[in-house]
Amino acid sequence: MELRGCTRDYGAVRAVDRLDLSVHEGEFLALLGPSGCGKTTTLNLIAGFVPPTAGRILIDGADVTDRPAHLRGLGVVFQSYALFPHLSVRENVAFGLRERGLPAADIERRVGEALELVRLDRAGRQRPAELSGGMQQRVALARALVYRPRVLLLDEPLAALDKKLREEMRDELRAIQRSVAITTLFVTHDQAEALGLSDRIAVMNKGRIEQLGAPRAIYEHPATRFVADFIGASTVLRGRAVAADRVATAGVVLRVTGGRALTPGQDIDLAIRPERVRVASGPGDNVLDARVESLVYQGAQTEVTARLDDGQRVLVFVTEPAPVRLAVGQAVRLHLPFDAFMVLAGPL
Repeated sequence: MELRGCTRDYGAVRAVDRLDLSVHEGEFLALLGPSGCGKTTTLNLIAGFVPPTAGRILIDGADVTDRPAHLRGLGVVFQSYALFPHLSVRENVAFGLRERGLPAADIERRVGEALELVRLDRAGRQRPAELSGGMQQRVALARALVYRPRVLLLDEPLAALDKKLREEMRDELRAIQRSVAITTLFVTHDQAEALGLSDRIAVMNKGRIEQLGAPRAIYEHPATRFVADFIGASTVLRGRAVAADRVATAGVVLRVTGGRALTPGQDIDLAIRPERVRVASGPGDNVLDARVESLVYQGAQTEVTARLDDGQRVLVFVTEPAPVRLAVGQAVRLHLPFDAFMVLAGPL
């Protein structure tokens, strides 16, 4: 599936801005970003629910830009599931096939296969109201898969579930996608879902793709401050390069290996993940003096916000048991490993 220069305007608002994207056969690709970034509009363009203001959409090499939604050969699962409450599970899954006039024997066989795939073959006679949220989500998935679509489009299908069920369904969804090897585009604002499910992630911001790559690459090597802030927690420090691998910030000079040589005098943004920062027992290289500003206990770890002498803040995840007992207002030393820094594109 390919988008070439796709734009979608709503009056003076540009929801999608000259977007280029290729989704490989059998790939699970996540469109990730905050509300209003254009990810759902992008999915609606692919599905054929809204036309692009400009650009072309190709599926299997065929231009489908002007083709109606029901002729694109796509399966769509919405956040709301959109199940018919008066129909049974089996009737919900069969509905579209009956509308298309398939023979009754074919419908029965395909519905049975779809329900078995999502492990609901024993729930065929039940109504949606009798099912849990996770089971309703699987019915919606079976209804999309029963068409044997070329591409599966998922619009935040797990958002309505509670945390534990969402995590369970995330694993099931990935297993089902792998078993049928179907090309899948998954829209989400949840970083954990995108990281845990996807082969690749397209991080969207203001209608454009800010970064596209494998989950680990995007997490460990964000290209911009927006990506560093949005994918997981991170601290971004302002500094100035004083050598090819040295940055002055907060009154000290830090050694960094951010993947590219620095130009002395250049303003630099340094990102570091909170799990890489350590509470130090004494002075040393890449150690900063700070004061604990807040503590948030989270069970296996405590989220610590520490304020540096120049007012910048560093986020630290301290795992239990903590190396030292911490309290708000306490002076601490923080060790920031030189190989944990990510040099971001452009100054603040």
